[in-house]
Amino acid sequence: MKNYKLEWHALQPAIARFQHVSLDNLVTYLDSFSAVQTRLYYGLDLLLKTRAQVPIMIIKSPATALYFTLLQRILSSLTEHTKDKSPILYGGRYEINEEIVHWYPVKTIQDNFSSSGGVYQAAWIEHNHLFGSVRFHQSKISLSPGLVHRANGGVLILSIRTLLEQPLIWFRLKKMLIHKKYEWYSHDEHAPLPLDIPSMPMQLRLLLLGERDMIEALQNLDSEVSSISLYSEFEDKIEIFNDMSLINWRRWVQNVVEGLPCPMLDHTFWPVLIHEGTRWTGDQRSLPLDLDWISTQVQEAILYSDGQIISGENLQQAMNARIWREGCLAENILNDIIKEQVHIDTKGAVIGQINALSIIEYPGHPRAFGEPLRISCVVHSGDGELNDVERKVALGGNIHSKGLMIIQSWLMSVLQLDQPMPFSASLVFEQSYTEVDGDSASLAALCALISALSLQPINQKIAVTGSLDQFGHVQSVGGINEKIEGFFHICNKRTLTGNQGVIIPSTNIRHLALHKDVIHAVRNEKFYIWAVSSVDEAIFLLTGVAWKDAESHSLLRLIQTRIAKFTMQDTRHRVGPMRWLSCLK
Repeated sequence: MKNYKLEWHALQPAIARFQHVSLDNLVTYLDSFSAVQTRLYYGLDLLLKTRAQVPIMIIKSPATALYFTLLQRILSSLTEHTKDKSPILYGGRYEINEEIVHWYPVKTIQDNFSSSGGVYQAAWIEHNHLFGSVRFHQSKISLSPGLVHRANGGVLILSIRTLLEQPLIWFRLKKMLIHKKYEWYSHDEHAPLPLDIPSMPMQLRLLLLGERDMIEALQNLDSEVSSISLYSEFEDKIEIFNDMSLINWRRWVQNVVEGLPCPMLDHTFWPVLIHEGTRWTGDQRSLPLDLDWISTQVQEAILYSDGQIISGENLQQAMNARIWREGCLAENILNDIIKEQVHIDTKGAVIGQINALSIIEYPGHPRAFGEPLRISCVVHSGDGELNDVERKVALGGNIHSKGLMIIQSWLMSVLQLDQPMPFSASLVFEQSYTEVDGDSASLAALCALISALSLQPINQKIAVTGSLDQFGHVQSVGGINEKIEGFFHICNKRTLTGNQGVIIPSTNIRHLALHKDVIHAVRNEKFYIWAVSSVDEAIFLLTGVAWKDAESHSLLRLIQTRIAKFTMQDTRHRVGPMRWLSCLK
C-alpha cells in the first residue's frame, strides 16, 4: 500500500525557518509601501505625473478609514519628493459688493478660496461638504469653500460608494475635471442660486477607492470612466519567496502597528501571527497585507497584554476568545450531529455512503466553518441516467451540477462502454435543506457511486473532499482547514479511535494551517490526513480494494461484472415481449 499519509509538520507553515529574520533597520512608510505594493506605488506616482486631460485613478481596495489614511500619507510623501520646492498657490478669492460677486486670482494663502495643493480624503461626503455652499444670513451673502477648493492643485481621495449613492455628485465632479473649471450650482434643482457667481480655475487629481463590485457599478453608471482612468489594485497578500520578502512583510506590519496606540511586539508574537495569516490567505507561502486584518489582530491582542509588550501568548488568547465568542452557530450544528439529529457515521463501513467535507457561510456571520455532509448513492437497472436529486428539486447550483456531469463523463470513459450505461443511479446530499453549490464534493460523490456499483463498502471513519476533472485527477478546493477541522471536531467529541481521518487533494497541502489540536492529534497518530492526486488513490483508501489490478479482483472488474449482469437482465427483458409477439402471428 502506498503511503499517502501526511506528517504533522506538513499541516502548518514552516515557521521555524523564519525565526532568524530580524528587523534591525526599519524603513519609512513610503519605502515599505513601494516594496510590497510595487504596482500600486507605480500607479500613484504616474497619477501625480500624468498630463492626461482627466487625471483620475481607480483603485480596487477596501474603502475603510485605514486605507484612506494610508493612501493620503503615501501620496503626500510622493508629492514632497516630486513637486517643485517653490510654493505654488491655486484658486483665488471671492468678494461680494452690493450683491455682486467678483473673483480674483490668488495672491496669498489667506485668500478665502486659495490652496497650496496637498492631499485630502473623505470616505463619505455630502454635496455642500464637497463643493462648498452659498449662505444667506440677515440679508448677507457668504461663500464657503468645499473640499475641492482645499484640494485645488493637489489630490482628492473619495470612496466610489459615496458617488454611487449620489450620482449627480459624480457627473458634476467629472465635468469639473474635464473643463478644469469650478462653477457654482445649487444642489437643489428647485431653488436656483439668487445671483450669478463667477467660476474659478480648478486643477485637481482624483483618486477613487472601492471593491470590485463598486467599480463595476460605477462603470455601469458611466461607461466612459474606465477609458479615461488609470487603474491599479491594493494587493491583499504577499508571496513569501525568501527572507527578504518576509522582512518586507514584517516591516509592513510594523509600520501599521506604529500608526496605532500599541505596545511593542515581542519576538514570540510573529510565529503566531504568521500561522494565523496563512489561514487568512489560505496559503502557507503568502501572508496578508490587509490593513484591517492586521489592525484587528493587534488591537485584540492588546487586551490580553500587560500594556508594555504584546507576546504570542497574548495573540493566541485573543484568537481563542474570538473563536469561542463567534462559535455559537458552529457549536449548535456540532451538537445536532452528536445528538444524532443529523446523521453522520464515524465508524463502520457502508455501501454507497460517504462523508463529504463542506464549508458553511451564513449571511451576517463573520466566520466560515466546516461541516461533514453525508452523500448516499443507490444503483439499479435503468437507462443510464445519473439522477442528481439536488438539481431536480432546485437545490443544486450550476457548479454543483457541472461536477456531477464530470463524474458521469469520467465513468463512461473508464468503463469504455459501446452503449449507454445499463443502470441508473441516484445521488443525494442527505439532510441538506438549502442550496448546495460548488464542486468540492465531486470526488466524494464519485466514490459513493463506485461503491454502490461495485457493492464494496466505504470506510465511514474517513471523510473526503476534492474536485475532479474528466481524467480523474483530484483538484484543489477552498476552505480546506475549516473542512478538516469540522470533521475532526466530531471525531474528537465522539472519542478519537486512531482510525479516523480525512482525504484531501495533494495540491491543497500548501494551504494547510490547522489548529494546534488537529496537529497534536496527527502527531500522536490519533487522527490522519491523506493527500491524493487521483480517484484511484482515494477509492483504495476508502474501500481497501484497488481500482484496477490485473492479478486480483479490483473495483473496475467488479463493476464490469455487475454491468454485464445488468445487460443480461435488460436483454431478457427485451427478448421476452418479442417472443410473445411472435406467438401472436
